Amino acid sequence: MTEWFYNIKTGEVEEGRQSVASELDGPFATREDAARAQEIIAERSRKWAAEDSSDD
Repeated sequence: MTEWFYNIKTGEVEEGRQSVASELDGPFATREDAARAQEIIAERSRKWAAEDSSDD
């Protein structure tokens, strides 16, 4: 199974680990998801923040 990564330094999608881990977000299941990495991460962060605030 191929893993896809978003390189936060270059803004490029990479098939497999081509760069150092500190420059990568992922893995993602598809190239399309990796291309949307910043959007997906922002959505997850908002969801987690909402869950954390509801625990108070």
